[in-house]
Amino acid sequence: MLGRLRPLLATVLRAPASLLLKWGIHPNAVTIFGTVGVVASALWFFPQGERMLFWGVLACAIFSMTDMLDGTMARLSGKSSRLGAFLDSLLDRFADAAIFGGVVVGFHEEDPHTALAALVCMLVGTFVPYARARAEGIGVDAKVGIAERSDRLAFGAIAAAAVGLGAPLWILTWTLWLLSVAGIITVGQRIAAVVKATREDVPAA
Repeated sequence: MLGRLRPLLATVLRAPASLLLKWGIHPNAVTIFGTVGVVASALWFFPQGERMLFWGVLACAIFSMTDMLDGTMARLSGKSSRLGAFLDSLLDRFADAAIFGGVVVGFHEEDPHTALAALVCMLVGTFVPYARARAEGIGVDAKVGIAERSDRLAFGAIAAAAVGLGAPLWILTWTLWLLSVAGIITVGQRIAAVVKATREDVPAA
């Protein structure tokens, strides 16, 4: 869903990307910097509970912009590489674990239901990109599903920020459960795409 905004964001980020390249900064360095910023922000703000959720979301959102910035830099400089793609995917998992893990730590005593929802959301979220990666490993394009990573993070961030500004906690709790369900459906859609593709291979063989 939100992936459709990528071309627009790439255009907006073109100027800062060009400036960073002019300064001699490598896209992979931006990737690592952004991930460190997200992880540090999530593990500092979210464990402090409701009152710090908004600031945690704001800090993570700022550092998350590097996730688009590094790609724009790579395309402009012609430095796109398999290493860069590997780092981008791997470090995204670290960022996700820190974000949802921070919520788990922050609410495991105050509201175990919210902590459990965040834990399930984190676990389900690991299978969404894994399903796509394994599909691509056997030559199947499985970039399908109702809830990609950007969608799940965006809606989770909106709910967390709202709670940080005074909204009731159940908004975040049920948003996390709904995102977990959406993640499971997305995994199922990707499995279905692989099943369909492999069935089509049988007559061809």
